[in-house]
Amino acid sequence: MQNDKIFLVAELSANHNQDKNLALQTIKAARDSGADAIKLQTYTPNCLTLDCDLEDFKIKGTLWEGKNFYALYKEAMTPWEWHKELFDYAKELGLVCFSSPFSKEAVDFLETLENPIYKVASFEIVDLGLIKYMARLGKPMILSKGIATKQEIEEAISACREVGNNAITLLQCTSSYPAPLNSANLSLIPQMQKDFGIKVGLSDHTLGITAPITAATLGARVIEKHFILDRKLGGVDSAFSLQPSEFAQMAKAIREVEELLGIPTYTLSKKSKEGRAFMRSLYVVKDIEKGEIIQKDSIRSIRPGYGIAPKYLDEVLGKRASKDLYRGKALEFGDWE
Repeated sequence: MQNDKIFLVAELSANHNQDKNLALQTIKAARDSGADAIKLQTYTPNCLTLDCDLEDFKIKGTLWEGKNFYALYKEAMTPWEWHKELFDYAKELGLVCFSSPFSKEAVDFLETLENPIYKVASFEIVDLGLIKYMARLGKPMILSKGIATKQEIEEAISACREVGNNAITLLQCTSSYPAPLNSANLSLIPQMQKDFGIKVGLSDHTLGITAPITAATLGARVIEKHFILDRKLGGVDSAFSLQPSEFAQMAKAIREVEELLGIPTYTLSKKSKEGRAFMRSLYVVKDIEKGEIIQKDSIRSIRPGYGIAPKYLDEVLGKRASKDLYRGKALEFGDWE
């Protein structure tokens, strides 16, 4: 996250389907598809919820309808005993590997792996104690906005700053799985940057790649997308995950967006300077002898642009030529007196 490139994160999440070899293959495919990083989630079901069948613990209104929280997280978790091998393999491939911890114990465990970035998941943004526990380590923090109110976002950012951590990126995130396009509210990305004065980005759960590409044009510096080798593998997050060819298409488009956006400067590029040949400038269109009064029919504003600017025409007319001026000569300062 130290350079000016948009940081493209492939979220492994549960897309390993409890198969470590599948997880390793997915990490390599993410690298080959243009990801800068692979992100894990570090928890056990007990980090997140109770093994309880009461109504409060049943999931409603999502693609996980009918499951209880404990069963979902048991199915989705990445075994902690895999983490070191996944971290090491990602590093070997040149990928950044980092994780979202869901408990202080998970933070302590990730520190043994030299986890370089801490991601606060969208539903954890209100757990200020957990946020401070991560932020106190001084590593970059990525916060997913999710369902947080503006006040809750401010409190999460303040929690980081209270322990001396200002390396904060805030991601717009719609906590719906999958998220409909009309809920993405990407216009909030530049607004968040203005409101909070920190880096911004997108954690995207919409289908397809339109949202992340659009986010890149709106100033997103981090883009996170769930990644899977093949949606046909199934799994709890498969429906809203990108396959390698789709992620590669997204990465290519975002890198092109970066080139298109450039930097806000009026300094002309080499190509733009070459294009100035097509601008108008003042040219001699009829031979003029030295000492002759320069008349209107002898000088014109035409293409190419190698002469002086047309705005000097009135200054030139009526003056005497300081030398012989031939037809087709680009007019220069010093050609009259």
